[in-house]
Amino acid sequence: MRTICYPVPPFTLSCILQPTSSLRRQSHSPSPSFSLSTPHATISTTTSTTALLPLPSPTEPPLTCALNCPHFQSCSGCTHEFNLHRPIILDDVTNFFRRYGVSDFTFDTCKLWGWRCRAKLAVRGSSTNPLIGLYEEGTHNIVHIPQCKAHHPNINAAVELLRQGITDLNIEPYVEDEGTGDLRYVQMAVTTYNTSLPAAERYKNGKVQITLVWNSRNENSASSDKLNSLANFLWKNGGPRSRLHLVHSVWANFQTSTNNIIFGNRWRHMLGERDFWEHVGGIDVSLAPSSFGQANTRAFDALLKKLHKYVPYGSSVADLYAGAGVIGLSLAAARKCRSVKCIEINKESKASFEKTIDRLPATIDSSITWHNADASKDPFSWLVDSDVIVIDPPRKGLDVSLVEALHNISSIERRVISSERSSSVKEEKRPWVLRAKEASVQIGSKQSPENIPQSVPQTLIYISCGWESFKEDCKSLLSGKVWYLDKAHGFNFFPGTQSIEVLAVFKRGPQKKKGGKKKKK
Repeated sequence: MRTICYPVPPFTLSCILQPTSSLRRQSHSPSPSFSLSTPHATISTTTSTTALLPLPSPTEPPLTCALNCPHFQSCSGCTHEFNLHRPIILDDVTNFFRRYGVSDFTFDTCKLWGWRCRAKLAVRGSSTNPLIGLYEEGTHNIVHIPQCKAHHPNINAAVELLRQGITDLNIEPYVEDEGTGDLRYVQMAVTTYNTSLPAAERYKNGKVQITLVWNSRNENSASSDKLNSLANFLWKNGGPRSRLHLVHSVWANFQTSTNNIIFGNRWRHMLGERDFWEHVGGIDVSLAPSSFGQANTRAFDALLKKLHKYVPYGSSVADLYAGAGVIGLSLAAARKCRSVKCIEINKESKASFEKTIDRLPATIDSSITWHNADASKDPFSWLVDSDVIVIDPPRKGLDVSLVEALHNISSIERRVISSERSSSVKEEKRPWVLRAKEASVQIGSKQSPENIPQSVPQTLIYISCGWESFKEDCKSLLSGKVWYLDKAHGFNFFPGTQSIEVLAVFKRGPQKKKGGKKKKK
């Protein structure tokens, strides 16, 4: 491991390496990191020691972090093939944060090739020539992408195995116009959790959970024999007794809808391990195939480690849009939180949360709850009793009701003080709150929030995958001078696209100058 830091002009920033075919084949191997500093931001990236070249002199033309993917011109997955380490949007992001008082914004370029550990791919074509990939931009024509440079290499290997099974067993891919065929989509999810291997070898030896989206109502359809045969083929040729152990498990999902929704409501575990585990944020995380999971596992782990630094030890945390509670539970473990509330609208995430709870370190002594609820309904219920709010909304950004509640946090604080002075305790009658309590999961021995003095958030941590929606939410939050923007970091979750993941930390009160003095209004 070695770290190299040096200034580079903002428009000549480079990765110091040109990926060769050998490097691309091994791009999933562990590697050291170095950071590049520019007048705009501090940028860090990861490279392979086998490709680390001497630092260029100022007169030498910079080498470019190129995608080098044969599918780039036709596939809609990536939008640019050069300078993967520095999306064009980064200038806008950096300037925006500087305009609102954050001059030390940082950007982590993360892993540039072989980073995607979760992919949903359409299956079309014919049984003799199946096409597995993404739609061509603006069409429903499938682009077969067997050599995708974004995919973890084992996803590409699993796709090739599936393609062979389709051909050998005469499986008919889905025909959209007619609604016929057997196999509609496939989800590939890579787990790098393998404690029997040294940590440095786990990523490249990741195993693939394969979910086959079958064009039938359930497993008793006329084509069920074909489904079973395909699952057995994948397990025989990719399971633990095959020449190359590639497959973690095989699942089936049943979908007959004619709309563009990939998954139906019915799932079936067919072969392999039922539980899918990953280690991120310092904890073991269980993810069902129906649960949302971050595609870029390593980048998500880097973001969680950064987030931990902004949550004081012993805090009470509310994790909104929580999914299976990964963020909240990682904070409970790393920051010894007094309490953690996870609020999620998707009831399918509950099972994953419960399994993850069982793997938490025994030293955790927190009140931890998961609520199946819509965080946008009466946000007051979720903001009170929390020192820190973590929000990780979908790409469209925050619901208007939640923005308004955060914007009017002072009035909520007054309501809390008023309720504490009142000697009477009102019976809860709001139906959405009662339903959330009924569907909740709670563990821990610490004092529950009902038995301690109520508080309101002093820190708001916003994780965003939608830059335009984040800008609007941020402007709204700052407009009332109730919050100020304290820190911001970017993460290259999707190299080759114009999307970045943002971690922004807001604090209560007017913005402070360096040295701790508040800015004059």
